[in-house]
Amino acid sequence: MTRYDRGLMWFRRDLRVQDNAALHHALKHCRQVWCVFVFDTEILDPLPRADRRVEFIHASVLELDAGLRALGARHGRERTGLIVRHAAAREDIPRLARQLHVQAVFTNHDDEPAALARDAQVLGALAHAGVMLHSHKDHVIFERREVLTQAGQPFGVFTPYKNAWLRKIEPFFLKAYPVDKYAPALAPLPDAMDGPLPRMSDLDFETTNLSKLPMPTGASGAQTLLADFMERIERYDTARDFPAVKGPSYLSVHLRFGTVSVRQLASLAWQMHLQGMKGASTWLSELIWRDFYHQILANFPHVVSKAFRPEYDKVRFEHGKHAQALFAAWCEGRTGYPLVDAAMAQINQTGYMHNRLRMVVASFLVKDLGIDWRWGERYFAEKLIDFDLAANNGGWQWAASTGCDAQPWFRIFNPVTQSEKFDPQGKFIRRYLPQLAGLSDAAIHAPWKAPELELVAADVRLGQTYPNPIVDHAIARERTLERYAVVKRCP
Repeated sequence: MTRYDRGLMWFRRDLRVQDNAALHHALKHCRQVWCVFVFDTEILDPLPRADRRVEFIHASVLELDAGLRALGARHGRERTGLIVRHAAAREDIPRLARQLHVQAVFTNHDDEPAALARDAQVLGALAHAGVMLHSHKDHVIFERREVLTQAGQPFGVFTPYKNAWLRKIEPFFLKAYPVDKYAPALAPLPDAMDGPLPRMSDLDFETTNLSKLPMPTGASGAQTLLADFMERIERYDTARDFPAVKGPSYLSVHLRFGTVSVRQLASLAWQMHLQGMKGASTWLSELIWRDFYHQILANFPHVVSKAFRPEYDKVRFEHGKHAQALFAAWCEGRTGYPLVDAAMAQINQTGYMHNRLRMVVASFLVKDLGIDWRWGERYFAEKLIDFDLAANNGGWQWAASTGCDAQPWFRIFNPVTQSEKFDPQGKFIRRYLPQLAGLSDAAIHAPWKAPELELVAADVRLGQTYPNPIVDHAIARERTLERYAVVKRCP
């Protein structure tokens, strides 16, 4: 790579100092480097004024600034923090590059369609000014067309992709990018850009309940969660399916915003996998799923709005006022199925939902209520703090049987048996639906089947304190089978 006098590092979904590909290359190939993060108004303006994601990013940016200052100080560099802007990034990055007279801008890849369009505009504007744009792989282990079939095509089925991924992986792909050794290239902030970082109110956003949730922010928060997870990873393969148990890593939001390196996680998982640790093997498989969905998005961008398998765009979902009413009941946790309603309460109250429950509620929306999967996908996109377009789209299309390697259309989750199997004592349900807390472990999964005396004793009044089921699962299942069978019968 060409050696530059001045460079600009543009942070985006990679909010950490250590093991950052673009930061490594910027510091290595430039005599002096400034670092910038843009609170992009084109992303932020459509969001609600109280959004946990913005608060998570804001806290992580504050820590990133502190980390850059500390890194510079260790190498005798002062005032080496983060330039933080609040503007449209596609306009502001070229403008800042001109102000700083840099010859190159460094950043990490983002394959979401909106990000690609933005980056294309930035590339053009920088080129017009004679500035290079260098983008690097950082968010996944293998991306785009790095893992292909023997015919040289992207994979559309997970298991052969996973097998090819495992054949390809070696320590080189998991090696951390050194940053400290090149830190002397950090440049002092210009006086006009060395002021206090913007507050949430300066961005026109309110604080949320994020600080009260067990969701630590920034790179330090990621390492805290990782250390905790390492103590229980042996049980991950079984514990991860039970929402009342501390089973998951809870690192998804940190992967989403790059406050942890995927290379660090995959390296740990792979090493323990090679040692035969079943929990680590299952975790590694989940990280490979993440790569899989990102390469699906990169190679099949039509999935953003359409079914991966085009024939399933012909499925006739419910519509009109009745569909809107069913959807509202699902969003608000008023379906009458406790596990579904508790899961929706979890996402609405915390911005997080347990992975097993994401599958359950998605199946219920599409295959019990007959609602278009895109409605649910959009709702998750609004609510999930760890929302990632590739994974969210892949998960919803899996549940709707429209996607790659999807759940077969004739397999439909039963919300009651899922509840009995994965929340047998109703601990998760009781946490989010306290009005059902007095019911027995047997009755809490399907209150409408409980004896009247037990309902009275538990102060549960169906239709008043808790709704009756809005659909009969058995009948809904038959409707769904016919809905999909019609598509399968059509040429």
